[in-house]
Amino acid sequence: MSALDGKVALVTGAAAKRSMGRAIAVQLAKDGADVVVADRFAVPKSIWAGDQDWKGLDSVVDEIETEGREGLAVVCDVSQSADVDALVAQALETFGRIDILVHCVGVRGPVPVPVVELDEATWRMLLDVNLTGAFLTSKAVAKTMIPDGEGKKIVLISSMAGVGPYPGGAGYCASKHGLLGLMKTLARELAPYKINVNAINPGGFDTNFRDDSVAKQAADRNMTVEESLKAGTAGPTGQAGPPPIPLGRLGTPQDVADLVSFLVSDQAKYIAGEDINLSGGGS
Repeated sequence: MSALDGKVALVTGAAAKRSMGRAIAVQLAKDGADVVVADRFAVPKSIWAGDQDWKGLDSVVDEIETEGREGLAVVCDVSQSADVDALVAQALETFGRIDILVHCVGVRGPVPVPVVELDEATWRMLLDVNLTGAFLTSKAVAKTMIPDGEGKKIVLISSMAGVGPYPGGAGYCASKHGLLGLMKTLARELAPYKINVNAINPGGFDTNFRDDSVAKQAADRNMTVEESLKAGTAGPTGQAGPPPIPLGRLGTPQDVADLVSFLVSDQAKYIAGEDINLSGGGS
């Protein structure tokens, strides 16, 4: 038997081809779970050549089914409570329960932008998506878990920006600090029901999360995306050069999927209220 045989997982932020959510959803299917995948757009835009055949959520469901598990794709804006309630209702109607929630939705917004230049609309958008979205999703799923909570798991994907803020990223950093506060509170509230709640703080990762900044940098340089990447990318505060990662590379979606696989297994049943840095040795 696989570790998650008979379990049902819900993974948000899973539509992009290079996303953590996609890698997590497929890994949980490999571990034996049926998986509901959700995202705001069924087929997100991609800046990468060769992605024309990617069908977003439907492609992820195909991958889940290739692993011999059942999948369900749902379009959902997690910042809207009606969307979240509909997502949870569809998951329950199809599978009857939710044993695992992995919340991967996140946006970074424009960076670097000093606080004195940051507009209110961007600030509110970042908090609405990154923090309120996590609150609404966790709340709706936790309600379904409490009646039979033992062994159920919630993992929130945060960021190293939630523990190490940087100039020019106030909205994003504040939202991720708030996410960790939400996680720690929820972990203590759900512990009596034997529901484990934890978070992961990824550092520099090679995912579609970087697409907007990569595309903007290429346009500013009057280069193609491929040419700009070869010339070297800038970090979130605008510095040129590779990120100072002791292990010598950016993280991959599979790196975070492997950690999630552990955190939602029985091997992690005594881990609760923790945020785990996943940064290749960086800080």
